[in-house]
This record gives sequence, structure tokens and C-alpha cells, in this order.
Amino acid sequence: MAIPLTALIIDDEALARQELQYLLDAAGGVSVLAQGSNGIEAVDLIRTHKPDVVFLDVRMPGLDGFAVLKKVLALDRKMKLPQVVFATAFDQYAVKAFEVNAVDYLLKPFDGKRVQRTLEKVRERVNGATESGDMGAGGSTGEAAAARVSDGVSGAEAKLDALLRMVEEQAAMVSGGMAAAGGLARSGKVVVRAQNRLLLVDQRDVCFSTIEEGRISVVTKTLEGDSNCRTLEELMDQLDPEQFWRVHRSFVVNMQHIREVVPWFKSTYQLRMDDRKQTEIPVSRSQTKRLRELFNL
Repeated sequence: MAIPLTALIIDDEALARQELQYLLDAAGGVSVLAQGSNGIEAVDLIRTHKPDVVFLDVRMPGLDGFAVLKKVLALDRKMKLPQVVFATAFDQYAVKAFEVNAVDYLLKPFDGKRVQRTLEKVRERVNGATESGDMGAGGSTGEAAAARVSDGVSGAEAKLDALLRMVEEQAAMVSGGMAAAGGLARSGKVVVRAQNRLLLVDQRDVCFSTIEEGRISVVTKTLEGDSNCRTLEELMDQLDPEQFWRVHRSFVVNMQHIREVVPWFKSTYQLRMDDRKQTEIPVSRSQTKRLRELFNL
């Protein structure tokens, strides 16, 4: 019987760690040695356990996933890096960056079949490294590895530097972080991941957005996709506050796309939107007063 892969799970979201642990247990052949919730813990856990693979969240407070690997190399240049699988809310736009140094990436929310395919890739890389004497996903060893390095920079560091540059460029264009968020907000656009594409959608076309089990959906009259934002608060920062209204803890609506106000039970209301499904959205009791004021109810 094959020796199980040893693994670490690093993610700042407890639910994401639990979900991935469950899927890895279900897949079999993986021994999760430890879990961490931030980049500092990740560095210590990687150096302590030296696992075969690290499932590493891209966005974490403090050190992000990429900075973790840079820190590990900085502390010990001779240490072999484990195989790396990035966990991310981003989609295809980041794949090229991940391929620079990562064996694979997993898109949140995780999918069991996708995890299985990722583990197959990890095993191929681990077995290949063992047979060739290579030092892992980003590592290098001996004269053969040195011959592959340009300008005297180690292969691992060169790959990580390239990865960081590519991700930073993509983040500046798409993710809504820092200056990019302001740029998207000023442009009146939001990023929607749909049909294996990243689309820039005019805010005026957004009917509503909702969050369920950590997944944020954005709905227009013609499409439904996912937001790269991790919370509705983060999404609201990109939206026009004069146009969008948080009517419920799980829903943000575009007031221009409210088709009908529907009286509900115990003096509460629902909003019927003008999307294709004519979705009915509950209005929380705390927002009922504003609803009455807006529509003179």
C-alpha cells in the first residue's frame, strides 16, 4: 500500500479548513499533520513538519500565501519546499501565475472531484521528485539544478519572484484590492466570474447579490456569477451607496431593479426583483422602516 501523502492546511477561515480536511479524508491517502490559520503559523509548520504538500490560502492577514513561501526560503535556503496547492477565490486569470511554482490551485468553495484530481497531480510530482532526486515544487539540487538557474538566482526564488509579479499585476487589474478597488468603484464596474471568464459588469446592470455558505453570487438580467469578494461588506465598498441597499444580512439589492414590494407575514416584506427568475428577497425587520420611507408604505 502506498505511503500516505503528508499535508498541511493553512487558511484563515475555520470553515474552509474543516471543509478541506473533510474532502482530503474522504479522498484517502493523505495524512494531515496540522492546520494553521495565518502566514506566521504556516512558516513554522512548514519548517517543523516538512510535509509533502501544503494547501495554502492565497489571502490571509499578515503574510499571504506567496509571502509564506518567500519567508521559508529566506530562513533556510537549503530547505526543500513542499508541493504547493493554492486555495483561492480567484479564477482562471491567476492560473498562469500559479503554474510558475504551484502544482495546482483549488477554487473556493472546494469541490470533491477537483480535490481528487489535485491529489493525483501532487502524487505525480512527489513520485517524480523522488525518482529524479529533485527537491520539490520550487526547490533545486546539485549541478543539474544549478544549470537551470539564470543570473545566479535559485530556481525557487526566481519562480516565486515571477509568481508574485504576475499575481500583483492581476490583482491590480481585477481583484479590487487597494487602489484597484477604488478604480473599479469609480469606473462603475464589478468583477463577476461566470462561464469560466472574468467579466467586468456595469453596476447599473446588477440586480442583486447574495451570500450563501461563503459564496457571493452576483445576479443581473442576463447572467449569474460569483464575486471575488469574500464578504458582502467588501462588495458594498465597491458599489454605489446611493444605488445599492443591504436589505438583509445575506442580500444586497439594486434599488433600480426592484419590481414589486410584496407584503409578507407579521408586517414584514419581500422584494420581487426584475431578474429572469423574479427572485423574492426578504427585507430584515431592521430595514423595514427604511423600506416604508422609500416607498411611502
